[in-house]
Amino acid sequence: MESTDPGDPLSYSLLQLFQTSFDQLRFEYIAAVFAAFILLLLSALVSGAEAAFFSLSDQELEKCRTSPVQSERTIHRLLQNPRKLLNTLLVFNNGINVSIITIFAYVAWQLFGTRALPTVTLLASLLFATFFIVFFGELLPKVYVQTRQLAIARRTVPLIGYMQVVAKPLSWVMTGISNYIDKNYMIRGYNHTIEELHHSLDVALTNEDTSPEERKILRGVVNFGSITVKQIMRPRVDVVAFNSTTKFTELLPQIIKWGYSRVPVYTQSTDKIEGILYVKDLLPYLDQSDDFNWLKLIRPPFFVPENTRIADLYQEFKEKHVHMAIVVNEYGVTSGLLTLEDIVEEIVGEINDEFDDDDDIIYSQLDENTFIFDGKTSLHDFCKIAELPFDAFNEVKGENETVAGLMLALFTRIPRVGEEAAYGRFHFTVESADAKRVKRVKINVRNKREHYHKAS
Repeated sequence: MESTDPGDPLSYSLLQLFQTSFDQLRFEYIAAVFAAFILLLLSALVSGAEAAFFSLSDQELEKCRTSPVQSERTIHRLLQNPRKLLNTLLVFNNGINVSIITIFAYVAWQLFGTRALPTVTLLASLLFATFFIVFFGELLPKVYVQTRQLAIARRTVPLIGYMQVVAKPLSWVMTGISNYIDKNYMIRGYNHTIEELHHSLDVALTNEDTSPEERKILRGVVNFGSITVKQIMRPRVDVVAFNSTTKFTELLPQIIKWGYSRVPVYTQSTDKIEGILYVKDLLPYLDQSDDFNWLKLIRPPFFVPENTRIADLYQEFKEKHVHMAIVVNEYGVTSGLLTLEDIVEEIVGEINDEFDDDDDIIYSQLDENTFIFDGKTSLHDFCKIAELPFDAFNEVKGENETVAGLMLALFTRIPRVGEEAAYGRFHFTVESADAKRVKRVKINVRNKREHYHKAS
């Protein structure tokens, strides 16, 4: 008995097509489908890793930085160079997706026995492959990691380590091209805009009715977006902090001595800041004895990296309702301290109350072009006082941010009293120094006024 009526042309054709396709489903086709499935899983894994790494919150990154777990510390290290990480993930993800489409095309060619596929069939195959890649390789993984970012990032760290090794040549080329574009187009455009703003200010403020204070405020507004935390922070050696082992009766005289309203608290050294003590929180307990546990009053510290822009930090201060940040370097070591007042002073100038010392920045001006600065004065403050571009010493200062540090960079050693050095139109004379540090430097700036009206 026939299962299909040979008199029915449509049924017979369908049966013949099925039998032909089944005959062609050899081992190589099964292998191709299996390979496409594996590649689809890898695409999903890479897309999930990308979404997980680049959606980690600041709190999670801070946790990773100080975590005892190696994989979490590696997450923080990888995100210190996000462009390299993203290039690696993109190289692999696009390579995988191209491979999947190639396999789909190969199977279609073999099934139909020709590479000259009809337009409708070709479009249907592309839509089918695109749907699988977008839905299973992109959409589902990124939805899945929304609440599991840190866990997914932690599990994919070993895979990314291998991927960076394999993709290093192509990633290096992509990073080089990207850096070239940024350097010659994006960053240059920004710098040119800043130069134009400075020039416009110089032209607009040359009239006699403009005061130096107004000039400084406008210049501060222009530079606000380019100044980093490291440039204006109070360095670690000048930070006043209280030891957590200090007795309560010993704490009050120190508070009166320094006159600060907020003071960091450390355990063994200022490398480990435990919290911030708000002096106002102590007011209800002034009559307590040494048995009083004042450490219960300290508030959690707010940490920021050195390269944070003060414009971004200002926004974080407003959002988190805090006024003080502990600045840490790439190793998590305390390098300084910054307050909201420090940021505001970059625009409006120094804000002094009855408790502030007038000698926070110790310098004297001998004439229009000659200054004597304390060695610990930051280069940022020197440039602001001398009305110079903030990047005047970028090519020579290295990692140093103070006048004394600049001397070490110029001399490559600790100079002696009376030694001189020159850099560009700057002439430096060491006025005071000992075996450990430079204490005071005389700086002559040639043609300062002429340069000021041309500077960016």
